[in-house]
Amino acid sequence: MFLSLQPESYTNHPMNEIRQSITHALENLYGLKDIQVELTPTKKNFQGDYTWTAFPLAKTLRTNPAQIAQKVGEYVKEKDRFVKDFNVAGGFLNLILAPEYFTQRVGRYYKEEDYGLQSPHTDEKKLMVEYSSPNTNKPLHLGHIRNNLLGYSISEIYKATGKPVIKTQIINDRGIHICKSMLAWQKFGKGETPESSGMKGDHLVGKYYVEFDKHYKQQVKELMEQGLDEATAKKQAPILLEAQDMLRRWEAKDPEVMQLWEMMNRWVLDGFRQTYKELGVDFDVEYFESDTYLLGKKIVEEGLAKGIFYREADGSVWVDLTDEGLDKKLLLRADGTSVYITQDLGTAVKRFSDFDIDMLIYVVGNEQDYHFQVLFSILKKLGYPWAERLYHLSYGMVELPHGKMKSREGTVVDADDLMEQMTETARKISEELGKTEGLDEAEKQRLYKLIGQAALKYFILKVDPKKGILFDPVKSIDFNGNTGPFLQYAYVRIRSILRKAGTWEAAFQGVEPNDKERLLVRQLEQFPAVILQAAQNRNPAVVANYIYDTVKTFNSFYQAHSILQAPSEEMKNFRLALAAWTAHVIRNGLALLGIDVPERM
Repeated sequence: MFLSLQPESYTNHPMNEIRQSITHALENLYGLKDIQVELTPTKKNFQGDYTWTAFPLAKTLRTNPAQIAQKVGEYVKEKDRFVKDFNVAGGFLNLILAPEYFTQRVGRYYKEEDYGLQSPHTDEKKLMVEYSSPNTNKPLHLGHIRNNLLGYSISEIYKATGKPVIKTQIINDRGIHICKSMLAWQKFGKGETPESSGMKGDHLVGKYYVEFDKHYKQQVKELMEQGLDEATAKKQAPILLEAQDMLRRWEAKDPEVMQLWEMMNRWVLDGFRQTYKELGVDFDVEYFESDTYLLGKKIVEEGLAKGIFYREADGSVWVDLTDEGLDKKLLLRADGTSVYITQDLGTAVKRFSDFDIDMLIYVVGNEQDYHFQVLFSILKKLGYPWAERLYHLSYGMVELPHGKMKSREGTVVDADDLMEQMTETARKISEELGKTEGLDEAEKQRLYKLIGQAALKYFILKVDPKKGILFDPVKSIDFNGNTGPFLQYAYVRIRSILRKAGTWEAAFQGVEPNDKERLLVRQLEQFPAVILQAAQNRNPAVVANYIYDTVKTFNSFYQAHSILQAPSEEMKNFRLALAAWTAHVIRNGLALLGIDVPERM
């Protein structure tokens, strides 16, 4: 159903030659053709560098897997220049690679600054990734940050596999929630603007969304005191009825309502774009619900005419999905106004019409799992062939120690405030640890921002998207743990070593890498396959935790062996090249997470 990303398709994968040798062995020894060969790093309790398992072939060949592994090992040792020796443990063939394998790999990759990243557009099958997709009635908050970081990162990961990616968002700029902010500003705003208040436009509009809820709750309370039950009171609160009337007037293009809507939308969009710039995310194309909902209504009417949907006595339009284990779903209200799923239908159709995309990925929280099951089911019922190529990248919520965030009550963690807080926290911790000595004020401010952003992004992206997150700003900034600043510091230290080395030659003839160096090479050359795995799983945490493991592997090597005081010039050159390759992997891996690295710290 979806694109398959095979590690073998990565043209620079360093194990291709040894895989080919094993393939030839199987063909020449057993007459087996087109066998897919998988090599994995040898487990620590066995001697070897890479392992191939013969177990899957034992039944076909009616031979003991250990005997198959032994014969293949003998063949490969004789034929392959990079295989020095081997041992067999059960059906596992553990290959011990020649020193030249490691020196050649290091010599090839240490100067490839874009190591691991494919050239863009090697595959013409376009992917579209939708993320952010905010409502224009409030500013972005912590939940939006996880959404944006996931969407941006998975887009960059797909691009690194050589696939064209279109990053998009849908601006939810219409509906009852928008009218609530508009009505509250109209009634209580006294002409307040971003300029007169000194507030970002999205913050100002969000203020009136909270103001609406405050008055709404007071009116519900008063109606209940007059004898109405709670459900009736919530429906008959005068301010809600006014908002519903404003929505009808908006859909009727009432000039006064449209003017107010355009002004407040502009305020919010300006604020959003400032936040996106600060967060370091971007979009290739934007869609607006105010445009796509009309197409959605047309699609609903067409489905009604075909008998796919049905109309109730009150005039509302529904679809019955009970035969698919779902419920009946409202598509148009009795008064003819649309609901969320109406515009989602229109937006999906328009995207596949506008772009020749192979797959559309929606990055949306798990609170909307059911919504997307319904959406995808409706599109299939309507007969769109691409409906099978829709995917919901569902993720867990981000919570704080004091509980869940609520926009209406004004208890959200604002995205702008959080980023500012992260920069300030980075400043305090960096100064306490002496990380800014020798930097001028401008360099310090840039460093604080880089560290704060790295802490925030890595803390969120290192977690599997399916899992919820309890966010702790202080714990995220730790120079000695599984954090963004820790990884940045490792990069900075390597860059400092390379600067101290000055000019050196990439000549390391006769070098025999030790166990820690061999382990680091094996770790580094997994990077392209890790990117492919992250794309297949749609999970940036795969990259994040790989980079952390890479840094730990480098640190283990560095603590045991001096680079600049190596026992020979050739060994020093080899270790410098190995360090340079490591730095490329750290920087490129963090870039896939939207994290920049400083040169000094």
